Amino acid sequence: MSITARQIHLVQHSFSLVEPIAEQAAAMFYAKLFEYAPEVRPLFKKDLTAQGNMLMATLKVAVRGLNDLNALVPVLHKLADRHVQYGVSPSHFTPVGNALLWTLKQGLGEAWTPELRQAWVDVFRVMADTMKPRLA
Repeated sequence: MSITARQIHLVQHSFSLVEPIAEQAAAMFYAKLFEYAPEVRPLFKKDLTAQGNMLMATLKVAVRGLNDLNALVPVLHKLADRHVQYGVSPSHFTPVGNALLWTLKQGLGEAWTPELRQAWVDVFRVMADTMKPRLA
């Protein structure tokens, strides 16, 4: 699975539209994640506002890094290695991805198109496929 230059552009542009509402988006994400997968709630020991700030900062790095996937791989590996310590497993990627897509849809409103959704799905899949082996 690969991602196209158009998909990278769509994801990067759409993320720039979400950044001004980053705190609200993060809160929405975690609320939806805990709805989809209540069993992951105990994995989050930190204040959720601080956790949300880290989430958005990490997404920003990842989204910007899409222009050079080879350079992004070690970043994603380090992220996965940290998440092993928190108890994250490969099975958690599905609810995380679903919560992310739901949050983006809510935050972007009419800008959320089928093409944009597919771009985010493909980008998330590439990131997840890069990270999952480190969690197993």
